Amino acid sequence: MSEMSRPAPNRWRVLALWLAGIALVGTAGVLLAPSPKAPDVARGGAEPVELGVEIHAPVVAARAVPNLARLPEASTLGTVANAPQDATAEEIPDGQLVHPTEPVPVFDQPGGAAIAALPTTQLGSDTWVPVIAEEPGWVQVLLPSRPNGSTGWLSNQDNTLDSRSTTDRIVIDRAAFRLTLYRDHQQIGTWKVGVGTPAAPTPAGRTFVLASMTDAKQKFSPVIFPLGIHSATFSTYGSGPGTTGIHGWPSTDVFGRRSSDGCIRVPADALATFTNPLDPVPIGTPVLIR
Repeated sequence: MSEMSRPAPNRWRVLALWLAGIALVGTAGVLLAPSPKAPDVARGGAEPVELGVEIHAPVVAARAVPNLARLPEASTLGTVANAPQDATAEEIPDGQLVHPTEPVPVFDQPGGAAIAALPTTQLGSDTWVPVIAEEPGWVQVLLPSRPNGSTGWLSNQDNTLDSRSTTDRIVIDRAAFRLTLYRDHQQIGTWKVGVGTPAAPTPAGRTFVLASMTDAKQKFSPVIFPLGIHSATFSTYGSGPGTTGIHGWPSTDVFGRRSSDGCIRVPADALATFTNPLDPVPIGTPVLIR
């Protein structure tokens, strides 16, 4: 039989079968949507009709943790050996912060194993940690514990987390010896700073302002801002855990140089901006160290 003499397909039969297929799928309770594609020029350029329903991912429940005291503390004093590592070290967090209103377990993944306990305070300040990812019922946050780059998942299903956001960002460029403060995507101030020496470098990565504190035992800075990151050189420093911080210095010859044991030394006007009583840099502010 030649091509010209073949009978034309029964279009009504094809349409009936297609409609029956949709009815069967709908009866099963699931409607699959075809992938979007370019307009079909042969049929007049009509856009395809997308069939489907919105599907919500289920919320994974948190495992019960009968005794938080048995878990390592996710603090600047602690080490969380099994913490997932931060995989996006060059992208500063968006400013969403959470605070535990009571000590809460930290999990290795949504619905996974508890690996630590996050306390309500750190070095005299409320614990506020940046959110770096979300899943239904869960947030992933940066942790202030060793090793650097530690993260963990917190359940937000039981009303134990407060939340807020900040538009403040701090970017520290070690090669340029420069700290820049941004607010509402605007540069508030930029300062020449001192950073760690080659023997005790300032650690790189994304972290956050962990606390604001004073220390009567020292005279180099009226206020110190510990960060959620630690020296890779010193396991302890000055009887502390080797926490890296932002602080002042009594002389100006340290700025624009590798002059510290890992901390970021800043001028007095930078500290004044950070502590401005009308609009201080909030605890939890994301920090990117390059």
